[in-house]
Order: sequence, then structure tokens, then C-alpha cells
Amino acid sequence: MGILIKNGYVIDPSTKKEGVFDILIERDKVSRIAKRIEAKDIDVINAKGKIVCPGLIDLHCHLREPGREDEETIYTGSLSAVSGGFTTICCMPNTSPPLDNKVAIRFVVDRAREAFCEILPVGTITINREGKELAPYGEMVEEGAVAFSDDGDCVMDSLVMRRALEYTKLYKKPIISHSEDKNLSRNGVMNEGVISTKMGLSGIPSEAETIMVHRDIALARMTGGILHLAHLSVAESVDMVREAKRKMDNLTCEVAIHHLVLTEEDVTGYNANAKVSPPLRTKKDISALIKGLKDGTIDCIVTDHAPHTEEEKGAGFDSAPFGMIGFETAFSLALELQEKGLTLMQIIAFFTTGPARILNMDRGSIKEGSQADMVIFDPEREWVYRKEEIRSKSKNSPFIGRKMKGRVLTTIYKGRVVFSLEG
Repeated sequence: MGILIKNGYVIDPSTKKEGVFDILIERDKVSRIAKRIEAKDIDVINAKGKIVCPGLIDLHCHLREPGREDEETIYTGSLSAVSGGFTTICCMPNTSPPLDNKVAIRFVVDRAREAFCEILPVGTITINREGKELAPYGEMVEEGAVAFSDDGDCVMDSLVMRRALEYTKLYKKPIISHSEDKNLSRNGVMNEGVISTKMGLSGIPSEAETIMVHRDIALARMTGGILHLAHLSVAESVDMVREAKRKMDNLTCEVAIHHLVLTEEDVTGYNANAKVSPPLRTKKDISALIKGLKDGTIDCIVTDHAPHTEEEKGAGFDSAPFGMIGFETAFSLALELQEKGLTLMQIIAFFTTGPARILNMDRGSIKEGSQADMVIFDPEREWVYRKEEIRSKSKNSPFIGRKMKGRVLTTIYKGRVVFSLEG
């Protein structure tokens, strides 16, 4: 039995299709798209007044399994993801042990068979994420690794980073770089500035990011390797990427949703749930990031979903780990960017065609013959993000209690409803 979506307003950035259409799903594929479709003995979803778009893709998240199943698992993370409209997510390798070999990658792939969405593992750049010895890229690619990153840590040794870009080029896989000079950010817990000084907290200067962004771009230019810059947070970083892209076609970048809607001021009161890496920056930086989205400098928006237990986050601001959860709020928060001049088509593209293009994968579209991954959402529906309704195993979000507009109602993955707000 298939699914017939009736009267939905379809927005598909991959085909530029926009308008009211019916969509017929048979098995795991989109079989037909037309103004009017009639079918018998089929499940019908009335999407009148709602928007239908491709399933969202998250290029950057943390599922914690193996090793920290108390924070999140592949199963619970995928449940949280689909409730936020995500049908494909890429999990970072800073697990315990890290995803630095074929056995670890195979573990994720095997566990992902129970998940509610597609889980794509990212392997490490170096063994044990120590920044010294290159990981075995070939065998990890064979097991399903789609990219490589030491996320959470920067590869500080420039020669090692050069070799990584050279070798991964052979597999046509991107290096996802966490650009952070650890010598500058050492012991820092928030953005360096007036607020950090007033709060008596060690700061992380913007230069900790920009210095390494400059280096990584230079190495990508030198090697021809595929470089993707993770979670840009600083205006100068955006400027450097913009300039580099004029001469390079092997460079992409992302921004995490929280760096678009929160500033360093949200740390006031020592709110550990707002402690992230890179840290929340300034209003000036947000303006630059949004400009980067508008002009195509930034390729996609990510969640950087990073679960932690309440005990960890409650250990005091200095001691609390970096990171916040993001699957269930990311898209709704992104819809707020329409007030900053982004169109709905553009916002959807940053979660679909953008990441799909970076990974060179056939996802993020609604067309006949494509995998039936899609989201139905109500752009006008107001809702409050409540702790007791969070589907992630962890609850570390600064957005709890926030009123938002725009809500995912239904998520379809491979032709099957994997999330319905109405039950």
C-alpha cells in the first residue's frame, strides 16, 4: 500500500517546483506528481494549507554511540531527528571509541538499520582523533563513511592536514574541518569580549577560528582536496570563504542554526545550555553569516546536535561540556530567517540540496522516481518547545520554553510515515 499526499503546497529547490500538487508514493519511491491524482485502496494525507518539501538533511550531528549511550543513541537520536523533519543525518566520529576504522564504521551502519532515518557515518581524519596519524580512509569508505572529520578537535599539524586532504581526494570525500587554533582557545568557555570579562570567564577569541580557516583554505588550494568548513561563527571567516570561492571549486562551508539566532548575550546568567563550540558570537557576526547565506557563500545549515546529560551541564559553566541539542528546533528556528530576508525556498535548500550537493548524493528532492523522503509542515503553526516533549535522550537546549512559528507535522522516510505530530 502506498501514500497519496493531496493538495499540499510543494516546494522543491532541486527542481524549482513550487505550487499545489498531489504526490503519489508507491513503495519507497515517488511514482507520480500531478495537479490531481486519484487512487483507490491507499492511505491519503490531506496536506491542504500545508507545505510539502524534501526530507531534511543534517550534515553535522552527534549521536554519542558507541560509548555515551547515556547521552544519546543512534535509535533515540534518529527519533529526535525525524520529529524535526530530518530524513538523512551525518553523525560525527567523536564517540568513545572514535569512528577511526572499518569496524567502528560498520558498527554504526549496522545499528542504523533500526533507525527511523538514514544514518551516514563520518570517519575520523586521524587515529583516535589525536591529529598525528592518518586514519585508514579506504577501508572506512568501503564500509560507508561519507566524509572525514576530527570534529571537536582541530588537526593542528598542518602537514597532517595536508596529507589528509591529499589522500581523501582519491576517494572524492570531503574533509570536514573543525577550524580552531587550540593554542588560542585553550581554557576558553565563551566568546572573548566585554561580556566574558564582566562574567569573569575565559574567552575564546574569534581569531582562534579565523587563523585556522585561513590555513585550511590555503591547504585546500594547495592540494586540490575537498574541504568543508564546519560551523562557521565569525564574520571574517565568511569573508575569507567568499573570497576563496571566487578561485576555488573544492570549498564548501556550513553554519549551525544556533549561531544564526543566539549571541554571546544568551550566555548571561551562566546558562550552560548555551555553551557551544565555537562559542556564540556577536550580532555583527550573525549579520555576516546571514549575508553569507543570502549570497551563496554558505552552503548549508546544520544542527550540530550535541546531547549531554543534565548532570554534565549542571556541573558549573566552566566545567560543563560544549554543545546543545538541535534536531527538533532547527527547522522552526530557520523559518524565522524569513524576517531577515531569506525566502522559504532558500531556507529549504540549505537543508536539502545544499548538503546533498556537498556529499554528492541523490537526496533532497521530490521528483518522480526519487526516494520518497519528505516533510509536511505548517508554516503558520505556533508552538512552544517543552522539555517534557523532547524526544532526544538529552534535554540540553537553551530554547526550552521558546515560542516558535512553523512546525513539522509529518515526516516520511522511504515511503513510510516515521513521524506524525498527531500520533
